[in-house]
Amino acid sequence: MSSVKRAVYDRIAVQKDISKAELLERFKLTGSSLTRLLEELIREGWIIEAGLGQSTGGRKPILYRINPLRRVIFGLEISRLYSSLGLYDLNMNPLAFSRWTMDETMTPEHLLERIAARIGSMLLEQGIDKSRVEGIGIGAVGPLDRQKGILINPQHFPAEGWQNLPVCGWLEQRTGIKAVLENGANTALIGEHWALRDERIQDMLYVHAGTGLRSAMMSSGQIVHGAVDREGSIGQMVIQTDGHRLHDSGNYGALEAYASVQALEKQVRAQRRLGLNRLDGPEKKEMPADKINFDTLTEALRQGNRFVEELFLQSAVYLGIGLANLINILHPEAVILGGPLIHAHPGYYDKVISAAKDKIYYYPEYQPLFVNEMLQENAVSTGAALLVFKQMSLE
Repeated sequence: MSSVKRAVYDRIAVQKDISKAELLERFKLTGSSLTRLLEELIREGWIIEAGLGQSTGGRKPILYRINPLRRVIFGLEISRLYSSLGLYDLNMNPLAFSRWTMDETMTPEHLLERIAARIGSMLLEQGIDKSRVEGIGIGAVGPLDRQKGILINPQHFPAEGWQNLPVCGWLEQRTGIKAVLENGANTALIGEHWALRDERIQDMLYVHAGTGLRSAMMSSGQIVHGAVDREGSIGQMVIQTDGHRLHDSGNYGALEAYASVQALEKQVRAQRRLGLNRLDGPEKKEMPADKINFDTLTEALRQGNRFVEELFLQSAVYLGIGLANLINILHPEAVILGGPLIHAHPGYYDKVISAAKDKIYYYPEYQPLFVNEMLQENAVSTGAALLVFKQMSLE
């Protein structure tokens, strides 16, 4: 019965306000069995009555919704540019949120101590006892070991020390709250799937364009896990056989060398080393090449710098080509695009979609739904909280 109880609860959570008649249509239960189940969920505080619905000729039906504060969940994102922590109710509404820039001072010890301290202060500020915390969900840059809760050897963090980090064990020991770990691209897709739940889409592709390129796939409503957890593999897709590579390792002509934050930074830094000043403003004229970063480039975009804008839009074309390759293989119903590059320029997203459509086989007969991520900077942390929500026991 516990599995039926959870299924009914999940249906109420997804639909928000739902009547007993609607639940009877979905589940093979007798009216009396469902009544007992709903009474049990109300008695235990998992659901509440939400008023009356529209009458279809008889008495107005009672509507049910979940009790959002029966439990609370922390969702944590650990990424290369920014990391963030959210405290969520069971409707995945953020009750509190903090964000940190990942610079060269943000070692694992520094970040985790900040997270542990912020967990305590968030609960205090919200007046929530720790006994009501269901857990901490973590969405992190890979590669990682989900079962052991370890970040194995994530690359390109500004600070040192991000190797073989037992992040779940450390947080559990420091806070007394159970933690679960998942690939950040996967949690972002879980979060976006929740945000789009009214559309009832079950097959989705997510691509995150940031420091590196990350992707995730959902089939029949479930995340697809490969044999290894290498979220950056999309970046190694070869799109130009005689092309260069971003680092001293990886494929020549790989997508990451043309469509990533690092690729754009590398191009502008190369111009500076050649003695060419492509950035506006006197304060940028003497800026050393190694000090040019993504914030420098986005500021130039806001100032209307044509050279930087052209670099961004060119990278969008390359990303669109790579995206089309994935679509031609996976045939998703919906494609979610997210990450700093997608949001850096108003035309970037449109350029990616235009380039992808030009390369999709069977287009326009087959057209996936393209979506600019709805949760944006909250996507990974929301999906991480949902990981805990899906494992939550109602007993």
